Amino acid sequence: MTDSQVLGGVRIWTLLPTVLSLCLAFTLPTGNCRPQRMRSNAEIAQEVAGYTDVAKRIIELAVYGKAQNRSYDKLAAFTDTVGSRVSGSDSLERAIKYMYDALRRDGLDNVHLEPVKVPHWVRGEESAVMLPRNHTLPILGLGSSVGTPEGGIEAEVLVVASFEELQKRAAEAKGKMVLYNEPYVSYGDTVQYRAFGATEAAKLGALASLVRSVTPFSISSPHTGWQDYQDGVPRIPSACVTIEDAEMMARMSHLGHKIVVRLSMAAKTLPDADSFNTVAEIRGSEHPEQVVLISGHLDSWDVGQGAMDDGGGAVISWEALSLLRDLGLRPRRTVRAVLWTAEEQGGVGAAQYYQLHKVNISNFDLVMESDLGTFRPLGIQFTGSQKARAIMREVMKLLEPINATVLEEHGEGTDINQWMEAGVPGASLHTVDSKYFWFHHSNGDTMTVQDPMEMNLCSAVWATVAYVIADLEEMLPR
Repeated sequence: MTDSQVLGGVRIWTLLPTVLSLCLAFTLPTGNCRPQRMRSNAEIAQEVAGYTDVAKRIIELAVYGKAQNRSYDKLAAFTDTVGSRVSGSDSLERAIKYMYDALRRDGLDNVHLEPVKVPHWVRGEESAVMLPRNHTLPILGLGSSVGTPEGGIEAEVLVVASFEELQKRAAEAKGKMVLYNEPYVSYGDTVQYRAFGATEAAKLGALASLVRSVTPFSISSPHTGWQDYQDGVPRIPSACVTIEDAEMMARMSHLGHKIVVRLSMAAKTLPDADSFNTVAEIRGSEHPEQVVLISGHLDSWDVGQGAMDDGGGAVISWEALSLLRDLGLRPRRTVRAVLWTAEEQGGVGAAQYYQLHKVNISNFDLVMESDLGTFRPLGIQFTGSQKARAIMREVMKLLEPINATVLEEHGEGTDINQWMEAGVPGASLHTVDSKYFWFHHSNGDTMTVQDPMEMNLCSAVWATVAYVIADLEEMLPR
């Protein structure tokens, strides 16, 4: 800039202090220089209350519309056709194509696929027999587990109830198969045995690990899930057994019986595979670059139908867009549905999405994920500033007609954690999920778990919250 550059007869450099002070006085997540004064709670409540009628329209269509059970029917058609969808499999790619075609037929905006690389673990044939009784043990190998040597492993079983007991009996573990008969406390507390059981047993020279399924309830049903190896520690096979068999072997061990198991697993890990996150939108009318993101994950484990985990979350995110489209509702900001891939392996697809889009992080208004079942909704779990929480509290009042007004602390979801950690407000669907871990990662995760009316209600919550937040005059305060 030179002294000869002038604006309206005034040298530009003389205006700089005024311009800078104006920009510092204003804040806007997009970086625009526009006033955003602090509004009172009464003003916020009044603005949100203005959406009462539109919320009733969304609820009416979602719950009582002519096309009854839309969410349930969409999910049934999808899971009955495609089935389970483990990362890297042909069935997952069929699922992605199915959903991409369905979203396009539904007339949604900007339907597209975003490429990602995902883990590709293959279960193969597996079996376990307890000797000398010759009792077949239903098992499910854990994700990323190595297979057994050709011919399998036959070894005595050491039964422990915790990592602490394993350490106390470390001298007994070498050359044996460790069985963790850990009591279920909560998923967060108990899943550590599934995740790290093989590594801790291998450190002591064990040949394999068996883990009591991480669930509070069982009808002889093993539950799978991802497990992690530690660098520098031998990789040994690892599988889940049922609660019933874990407790039986614990009782036998307590009575001094020698327990032997013959384990055979053909599991293997192949090179990472090409896959996609699936995206569709209702494009914003005024600020299309600003986004309210709703989501669920499209992949599942390779057992059951993946209806509950997380076909329901993916479908209500699709249905939320469909409801807005059918009602002719186009909010100020874009509502974007992302159907993640490879969530079960630790949010792999979501992590790559974050790396691709974080450059525009200031444009993300709210990120939402449904991954704890689409049971009867109670409301929303939310992470954000106190000012944002005050706004969300008012939004939840709009859901009083369906008694889903609860605003809990701490939004959660593997696929949205990175956004929340970076300061973006986050929300998760809060449901009556007491039976979620009964069916989680098991052959029991089928359409039979789903209830049509409960899915309708979840779709109403998802669509209402997404639309209102996307249409408010201001983005949620960080």
